[in-house]
Amino acid sequence: MKWWGWGDPERRLDLPPAAVDGLREELGVRPEDAVEPVALDEVSLPEPRAIPDAVRSATGEVLDGAEDRLRRSKGRSYPDLVRLRTGRLDVAPDAILRPADAAGVEAVLTACTANGVAVVPYGGGTSVVGGVDAVSGDHDAVVSLDLAHLRSVELDTTSLTATLGPGLSGPDAEAALQARGATIGHFPQSFEEATIGGFAATRSAGQASSGYGRFDEIVTAIELTAPTGRVRTRQTPHTAAGPSLRELVLGSEGTLGVITEVTCRVRPAPPERHYEGWMAESFEAGREIVRGLAQHHEAPDVLRLSDEEETRVSLDLAGTQGLQKRALDAYLSLRRREGGCLMICGWEGERESVRRRRSLGQTRLRLGGAVPLGSAAGRAWDRNRYGGPYLRDELMNLGVIV
Repeated sequence: MKWWGWGDPERRLDLPPAAVDGLREELGVRPEDAVEPVALDEVSLPEPRAIPDAVRSATGEVLDGAEDRLRRSKGRSYPDLVRLRTGRLDVAPDAILRPADAAGVEAVLTACTANGVAVVPYGGGTSVVGGVDAVSGDHDAVVSLDLAHLRSVELDTTSLTATLGPGLSGPDAEAALQARGATIGHFPQSFEEATIGGFAATRSAGQASSGYGRFDEIVTAIELTAPTGRVRTRQTPHTAAGPSLRELVLGSEGTLGVITEVTCRVRPAPPERHYEGWMAESFEAGREIVRGLAQHHEAPDVLRLSDEEETRVSLDLAGTQGLQKRALDAYLSLRRREGGCLMICGWEGERESVRRRRSLGQTRLRLGGAVPLGSAAGRAWDRNRYGGPYLRDELMNLGVIV
C-alpha cells in the first residue's frame, strides 16, 4: 500500500475525463487546487525513543527505519490521509516488532509490560478510527506489533470452520480457502489490505454481509494474548451460559490484548454467482424494498442501495455519459422513471438455489417499483467489488483534499 494513501502503487484506476470533472464538481474542487503529497524524505516524524534491549530481544525481527515507522504511524481515515500527504505527523511508533508466532507475541507483551513500553497491534493499517495511532500515554516508549508472520490456515471440512492467523490479508485468506473449495464470504471495502485479526477486532461488515453475515457473526472461537496471559474461547459456537468472552474480544480494537487466532464458519465456494442492477424510484422507496426483502427472509447475498448522490457519482465513474447516458435516460423514461437510486443485488450458491431465491427477490423488487437494469450493471459491480480502496486512492491521486 502507498505510504501516503490507499492502494497498490503499481495499480492505477484510469477514470473517464467526465468522471474526473463530475467528482471535482461534486466536491467543489478546482484543478488548480490539487495538492501533491510531499516527498518521502520531507515527512517529519518525532525522534524515536530508546527501546530497551529486553524488548528488542523478545522477538525475532525489529524494524526502526524512518519509512517503517511512517508506514505504521497512521490508519487510512481521511484525516490520516491528509496528515500523511502533508507530511505532518505528531505521533509514530519508536520501533516495529514482528513476532514469528503467538508465543512471540506473548514474549513481547511480557517484556513490554516489565519495561514500561506501550504496544499497538498492527494488521493491515486500514483503521479509520485511530486504532493504529502510536499513542504512548505515560509509557516511556511505544512499539507497533506487526502480526504479518501469523498466517496459519487450517480448514475443518467436517464442521466447515477455518482457523486462521490474524496476519492473513483478506485476499490471502480467501485464496487459501478457495484452493480448498471454501469461502469466508467477507468482503469489506478494505478487503485487499485488511487482515483477519482486523476483521475480528473491529466487528467488520462487508459487501455480502446480508447473505454471509458480519464477521462477528461467523466467528466461532477466538484467541487473545494479553500482558497477563492468553485467553482462548471454546470452539462451541453457541451456549446458554454467559457472559461471552468471545463477544468481549470481538470489537475490542486492540485495547484488551492481541488477537492471535480466529476460527470462523466458512461455506463451500459457490458454483453459481449472479449479479444485477435495479433502479428504485427514490431512496425512500429503495429503503422499503430492502426492508421487505429482509423481513420476508428473501434478501440477496449482496444487497446494496445507493442514495441519489452516490447513484449519480457511480454512473459517472462507470463512464455512463453521452450516448450511454441518453440510452439509459430513454430506457428509464419508457418505464415512467426519471433518475432514481441504484440497487445492486447478488445471489450466490447452488444453481437451483440461486434461481429460486433470485425469482423471489425480483418479485419483491418489482412490487416495490424498482426497474431492472440487467446483468451488465451487476457484473460491473462484481468485477470491482474489492475496488473501494482504489476509488479512494484515485481521489487522492487527483490531489483532492477537502
